[in-house]
Amino acid sequence: MTGQPTGRPAVTEQRVLSTPPTTPTVPVFSPVAVVASCIGFVLIGVIQALYGPSIPAFRDEFGLSPSAAGLGLSAHFAGGVVGVLLFDRLYARLGNRRILGSSYLLMAAGAAGFALAPNWPVALAAALVAGLGFGGIDYGLNQLFAVGFGNRSTAMLNILNAHFGVGAILGPALIGVVGAEHYPAVFLAFSLANLPLLLCLRGVREHVPQPAAPAPESGSPGGQVLARSLGSVLGVFVTLYVLHVGIEAGVGGWEPTHLETVGYGAAGAATATSVYWLMMTAGRFLAAPLALRFSPQSIIAVSCAGMTVCLLLAAVPVLAPYAYAGVGLFIAPIFPTGLPWLNRAAPRARRAGAVVIAASMAGGVAAGPALGKAIEWSGVRAVPLLLCGVSALCLAATLWLIRATRTH
Repeated sequence: MTGQPTGRPAVTEQRVLSTPPTTPTVPVFSPVAVVASCIGFVLIGVIQALYGPSIPAFRDEFGLSPSAAGLGLSAHFAGGVVGVLLFDRLYARLGNRRILGSSYLLMAAGAAGFALAPNWPVALAAALVAGLGFGGIDYGLNQLFAVGFGNRSTAMLNILNAHFGVGAILGPALIGVVGAEHYPAVFLAFSLANLPLLLCLRGVREHVPQPAAPAPESGSPGGQVLARSLGSVLGVFVTLYVLHVGIEAGVGGWEPTHLETVGYGAAGAATATSVYWLMMTAGRFLAAPLALRFSPQSIIAVSCAGMTVCLLLAAVPVLAPYAYAGVGLFIAPIFPTGLPWLNRAAPRARRAGAVVIAASMAGGVAAGPALGKAIEWSGVRAVPLLLCGVSALCLAATLWLIRATRTH
């Protein structure tokens, strides 16, 4: 993380938007397209969440080791990162409808290919294709919601991403009902569910002007980044996104193991982890009305502080399940609320959103090995304290960004 400079910088300071962008004169989404976008986020939540509970069936069908079976989700995430960066490069050439339409088709094709794959290498290639579509949908809709609703963009982004959580809860529940051995039918059903959404793309505006920084007025005291270059601000945003997604994945992956280690039964630990994901979904719905009253900076600062306190409390065994639920509630608004803040802080950096979304996916991929290695050194009981340290870094990054993008 960049340190604080001690003197006045020699370079010209960057200007940020001091007020939220106004609602576009031409709507970005029709009401039908808004509903379809939320359904699209349910689908990407379902597809991502289906891999884990299907692992026993993968292993039986293809004769895989646990690590090899885990490559399905890794391939999906790798495709997601590539999808975000690829579709960002093609945005100006293709337009919003083609970006989203291609993404829905890729995810549908990948999910169907995964369901029908005759062997594991073909299944991994299909997961990569599904990830490409996943990344395009995640990037495209997040970016459009970040600029398409004016002062309501932060609230709408929280609602959009809450539907991802609905899908992430729904996917494993369906596998639990039908049985892991029937995972191909579930993947195929959700592959087909992408296709009707193509009919709703006519309600999406093809090209949306990006917010531009206003020309500075002579003697104007407001709207300047305090002694920070645009690159530094973007770098700290990336750090915040990588770290908070690492916490999200770390709690989801290690909460059951930690709870069992401190004395909870397997069923209780699994239930507590489900509650964590449920609270994350609820937290985004709850953040939507708050976003109409409070700034993104305030919401993220409170979220990081609350998350840090809850992770500290999770080190106390009797409080751990409740504290992890609190982590889910506080971490929920960070991802969707940060994007409008980023667009206002760096209005000329059109690819900033793509960079932080791709970085968030990379954070999810890296969290498992990094946290696993730290746990080897410190033991499972230290999981909440390790994550608490990472959360404290998120809070420090947020405070730095508030200072760096503050208007005089």
